[in-house]
Amino acid sequence: MARVKRGVTTHARHKKVIDQSKGFFGRSSTNYRIALERLEKSLQYAYRDRRVKKREFRGLWIQRINAATREHGMIYSKFIFGLKKAGIEMDRKVLSAIAFDDPASFAEIVKSVQAVLDAEPKAEAASA
Repeated sequence: MARVKRGVTTHARHKKVIDQSKGFFGRSSTNYRIALERLEKSLQYAYRDRRVKKREFRGLWIQRINAATREHGMIYSKFIFGLKKAGIEMDRKVLSAIAFDDPASFAEIVKSVQAVLDAEPKAEAASA
Protein backbone atom coordinates (compact mmCIF):
# COMPACT_ATOMS: atom_id res chain seq x y z
CA MET A 1 0.00 0.00 0.00
CA ALA A 2 1.28 3.46 -0.88
CA ARG A 3 2.30 5.93 1.79
CA VAL A 4 0.00 8.93 2.23
CA LYS A 5 1.68 12.23 2.96
CA ARG A 6 -0.68 14.69 4.61
CA GLY A 7 1.32 17.91 4.38
CA VAL A 8 -1.02 19.45 1.80
CA THR A 9 -4.17 19.03 3.90
CA THR A 10 -2.41 20.16 7.09
CA HIS A 11 -1.07 23.24 5.35
CA ALA A 12 -4.52 24.02 3.96
CA ARG A 13 -6.11 23.67 7.40
CA HIS A 14 -3.47 25.87 8.99
CA LYS A 15 -3.81 28.46 6.23
CA LYS A 16 -7.57 28.61 6.77
CA VAL A 17 -7.09 29.39 10.48
CA ILE A 18 -4.33 31.95 9.81
CA ASP A 19 -6.50 33.69 7.20
CA GLN A 20 -9.43 33.89 9.62
CA SER A 21 -7.22 35.28 12.40
CA LYS A 22 -5.88 38.11 10.26
CA GLY A 23 -5.90 41.33 12.26
CA PHE A 24 -5.36 39.71 15.66
CA PHE A 25 -2.64 41.18 17.88
CA GLY A 26 0.91 39.78 17.95
CA ARG A 27 1.52 36.10 17.30
CA SER A 28 -2.23 35.47 17.48
CA SER A 29 -2.36 36.23 13.78
CA THR A 30 0.72 34.31 12.61
CA ASN A 31 1.35 31.33 14.89
CA TYR A 32 -1.06 28.46 14.18
CA ARG A 33 -1.55 27.14 17.69
CA ILE A 34 -2.05 30.56 19.26
CA ALA A 35 -4.15 31.72 16.31
CA LEU A 36 -6.42 28.70 16.72
CA GLU A 37 -7.01 29.49 20.41
CA ARG A 38 -7.70 33.16 19.72
CA LEU A 39 -9.98 32.28 16.79
CA GLU A 40 -12.06 29.91 18.92
CA LYS A 41 -12.37 32.57 21.61
CA SER A 42 -13.31 35.24 19.06
CA LEU A 43 -16.05 33.00 17.70
CA GLN A 44 -17.39 32.56 21.26
CA TYR A 45 -17.41 36.33 21.69
CA ALA A 46 -19.18 36.77 18.36
CA TYR A 47 -21.87 34.24 19.30
CA ARG A 48 -22.41 35.81 22.72
CA ASP A 49 -22.34 39.40 21.52
CA ARG A 50 -24.94 38.85 18.81
CA ARG A 51 -27.36 38.53 21.72
CA VAL A 52 -25.78 41.26 23.88
CA LYS A 53 -26.01 43.69 20.93
CA LYS A 54 -29.79 43.55 21.09
CA ARG A 55 -29.75 44.50 24.80
CA GLU A 56 -27.30 47.34 24.24
CA PHE A 57 -29.36 48.85 21.43
CA ARG A 58 -32.54 48.70 23.52
CA GLY A 59 -30.67 50.57 26.27
CA LEU A 60 -29.53 53.19 23.77
CA TRP A 61 -33.07 53.68 22.48
CA ILE A 62 -34.37 54.11 26.04
CA GLN A 63 -31.66 56.68 26.84
CA ARG A 64 -32.50 58.69 23.74
CA ILE A 65 -36.24 58.63 24.46
CA ASN A 66 -35.63 59.59 28.08
CA ALA A 67 -33.43 62.53 27.09
CA ALA A 68 -35.99 63.74 24.56
CA THR A 69 -38.94 63.43 26.95
CA ARG A 70 -37.09 65.29 29.71
CA GLU A 71 -36.69 68.23 27.33
CA HIS A 72 -40.48 68.42 27.37
CA GLY A 73 -40.81 68.08 31.15
CA MET A 74 -41.72 64.41 31.34
CA ILE A 75 -39.87 61.30 32.45
CA TYR A 76 -39.46 58.10 30.47
CA SER A 77 -41.65 55.84 32.58
CA LYS A 78 -44.62 58.22 32.52
CA PHE A 79 -44.14 58.72 28.80
CA ILE A 80 -44.28 54.96 28.10
CA PHE A 81 -47.31 54.63 30.41
CA GLY A 82 -49.02 57.47 28.57
CA LEU A 83 -48.25 55.91 25.19
CA LYS A 84 -50.03 52.74 26.23
CA LYS A 85 -53.00 54.74 27.61
CA ALA A 86 -53.18 56.80 24.40
CA GLY A 87 -53.14 53.64 22.29
CA ILE A 88 -50.03 54.68 20.39
CA GLU A 89 -48.27 51.48 19.38
CA MET A 90 -44.71 52.46 18.52
CA ASP A 91 -41.70 50.48 19.58
CA ARG A 92 -38.71 52.05 21.26
CA LYS A 93 -36.57 51.82 18.12
CA VAL A 94 -39.00 53.97 16.12
CA LEU A 95 -39.56 56.41 18.98
CA SER A 96 -35.81 56.81 19.38
CA ALA A 97 -35.37 57.47 15.67
CA ILE A 98 -38.12 60.09 15.71
CA ALA A 99 -36.66 61.76 18.80
CA PHE A 100 -33.20 61.81 17.25
CA ASP A 101 -34.09 62.80 13.68
CA ASP A 102 -37.32 64.80 13.97
CA PRO A 103 -37.73 66.59 17.32
CA ALA A 104 -40.83 68.48 16.13
CA SER A 105 -42.76 65.26 15.47
CA PHE A 106 -41.59 63.84 18.79
CA ALA A 107 -42.86 66.98 20.53
CA GLU A 108 -46.31 66.33 19.03
CA ILE A 109 -46.24 62.75 20.35
CA VAL A 110 -45.28 64.02 23.81
CA LYS A 111 -48.15 66.57 23.69
CA SER A 112 -50.68 63.87 22.83
CA VAL A 113 -49.36 61.65 25.63
CA GLN A 114 -49.45 64.59 28.06
CA ALA A 115 -53.07 65.30 27.09
CA VAL A 116 -54.04 61.71 27.86
CA LEU A 117 -52.21 61.78 31.19
CA ASP A 118 -53.79 65.12 32.15
CA ALA A 119 -57.31 63.84 31.32
CA GLU A 120 -56.78 60.67 33.38
CA PRO A 121 -57.06 62.16 36.94
CA LYS A 122 -60.10 64.26 35.98
CA ALA A 123 -61.96 61.17 34.82
CA GLU A 124 -61.16 59.37 38.09
CA ALA A 125 -62.27 62.37 40.18
CA ALA A 126 -65.57 62.59 38.31
CA SER A 127 -66.38 58.92 38.88
CA ALA A 128 -65.52 59.04 42.61
